[in-house]
Formats: sequence, C-alpha cells, structure tokens
Amino acid sequence: MKKLATLFTESWQEFRQVRTVTAAAMFGAVSVILGYFTIAVGDYIKIGFSSISNQFVYYLFGPAAGMLFGGALDVLKYLIKPTGAFFPGFTLGAMVGGLLYGFFFYKRPIGLFRVLAAEFTVSLVCNVLLGTLWLSMLYGKGFLALLPMRIFKNLVMWPVNSLLFYSIAKTLEASGVFRALKTPGRMRREEKKRL
Repeated sequence: MKKLATLFTESWQEFRQVRTVTAAAMFGAVSVILGYFTIAVGDYIKIGFSSISNQFVYYLFGPAAGMLFGGALDVLKYLIKPTGAFFPGFTLGAMVGGLLYGFFFYKRPIGLFRVLAAEFTVSLVCNVLLGTLWLSMLYGKGFLALLPMRIFKNLVMWPVNSLLFYSIAKTLEASGVFRALKTPGRMRREEKKRL
C-alpha cells in the first residue's frame, strides 16, 4: 500500500510540470480525433482507438495525472460530441480507470502480462461493475439484466484492446518516443554534448 501511495505522490509531482500537462493535452487531442474512428462488430461490440492514446498518458505520467486526465477528457469528449444526457458516473468511471492504469503502468516496463492484467482489471471494475451500475441507474433497467451482455462484450474486447496497446506501445518505446516525452531537457543536453 505504501508503494501505491509513493507512486501516486510522484505522479502528482510530475503532473504539476508544464511539459506533463502539455503532453497530456496533446494525447487528449489525439484521443478526441481517434474517437471518431470505430469499427462496429455486430450491434453491441465496437473497436475504438481513442483509449490507446489515453493509456500512453497513464503509462508516462502515472495514477494522479491519469485520474485527472481521464475525468477532464470524459467531460471534454461529452462537450464536443454529446451522446445522451451527461451522467457524472461515467466521468467517475473514467477517473477510476486512469487511476488503475496508472498504478499498473507508471514507472514499470511494458510487458504483455502487465497489459493483460491492467486491461482485465479496468474492464472488470470500470466497465462491467461501474458501467453496468451507471447504465442501470440511467435507464432504470435491472443491474443483473444488463450484466451478462456487458461481461460478454468486455471479455471479447479484453484481448483486442490489450494487444492493440501492447503492440503500439512497444513500437513507440523501441523508437524512443516515450523517452523523448519523459525527459526532453536531459535529451537536449545530451545531444549538445555530443555535438
């Protein structure tokens, strides 16, 4: 528990830096744009790409930044493209998702097992439990009536979302993009020393 508190504190300190807010805003803009591109598989399952850029924020800047980013981005996406009535429960779910992803990814190597575990945990807590509760409250349908389809949808999407994030993140990590976003000042000083 102490380690989680330390991660949260370090993430909070990092979130207070201008470069962190700037990078998060950049990823937020990418997320909004990618939100317009989804692939529908049947009536209930959609493959979306906007969550991938969100996960980069959670990986780079941690749980505190991820929680604030998730909540702010949820409100921003609603303001840009409202779908139905605004419900703060979904914003809370986005914040919890950012917090959980941050705890899984922040200052840790990207591994397939870690990505699968993070995606499963967030899907279970935020999508299946909280998301179903919010839908039940919003539409007046029984929680248990909605639950089976929500479980099925998230079980189908779990490996898809995990493999998408893992493959893109490993590619960006190998190309040095994450390193450049994390330590821009140090990299510039090292380049000047080489010249």
